[in-house]
Amino acid sequence: MLSSPAMPAMTALPALPALIPGPLAAEEAGVAPATIRKWVQLGHLRAAGKAGRAQLFRLEDVFAAERLARRRTRTSTA
Repeated sequence: MLSSPAMPAMTALPALPALIPGPLAAEEAGVAPATIRKWVQLGHLRAAGKAGRAQLFRLEDVFAAERLARRRTRTSTA
């Protein structure tokens, strides 16, 4: 019988986060595209990349900025 060399164990690489443009990020977060731009301007959100002139964002970063904005709104009106 011929024996085959042992195959090395394949390790799964973590999936890279998807990057989405600002208008889609705004739609996913339920806000206006101007709000995404404002969050960037205020430092609450940072672009993770660029495609031409368009800024690209990680969806989880957008949701984190949204939670931060909602918390600030809730505490400032209380």
